[in-house]
Amino acid sequence: MWAVCKKELRQFFSSLTGYIAIIVFLLMNGLLLFVFPATNIFDFGYATLSNFFELAPWILLLLIPAITMRILSEEFRTGTFEVLQTKPLSKWQVVCGKYFASLIVVIIALLPTIVYYFSIQELSAQNGIDTGATIGSYIGLLFLAAVFVAIGICCSSFTNNAVVAFIAAAFFCFIIYSGFNAISAIPTFAAGADYYIEMLGIDFHYRSISRGVIDLRDVIYFLSIIFFFLTFTNRNLAKR
Repeated sequence: MWAVCKKELRQFFSSLTGYIAIIVFLLMNGLLLFVFPATNIFDFGYATLSNFFELAPWILLLLIPAITMRILSEEFRTGTFEVLQTKPLSKWQVVCGKYFASLIVVIIALLPTIVYYFSIQELSAQNGIDTGATIGSYIGLLFLAAVFVAIGICCSSFTNNAVVAFIAAAFFCFIIYSGFNAISAIPTFAAGADYYIEMLGIDFHYRSISRGVIDLRDVIYFLSIIFFFLTFTNRNLAKR
């Protein structure tokens, strides 16, 4: 598994594509948080990173499919998946190796954003930033990214066209992140079903963890979604 993981990491950073993806992610966050007037955190008047944690999922919704779109589709297109099958690796080891490689890339992209926390902490005039809520938000963001990566790899396992994999992954990430919220807002479900429908979406559990309290139900939800998509990917590879 780790051999596959290291191979994917080397391949990702062997060209400018990997570095450009991370730079674009950080640049977009920097512009939105410190330059653009509508989302500038300096205009809030108090120390908070709430804008970052509201905007980051939408940026990751595009970044992660861009990272995962070639991870299996390229193997199918070039015929190297058949070579990979000759190695003494199970389907689960291949899937997990590629999953953890993509997740590590996302974590590398998120690590520099910790500078935002220290910057606002230093610039704050009074109590400073809420550390507990910030840690909870980062944990929630990590879980959210882990789910997006699982969805991206699953979509990449269905096609040998990277563009199709990107579009499908972005669509399903969007649906699972905010689609259930939109459905729960329909007046038909206002009698009480709206709460349970909203619970099916990632945003509900992401906001719950972002309050700074790690609820076991939220953790189980994220792990279940990840396991579901990785299992689906494994079965799809077995059919091939």
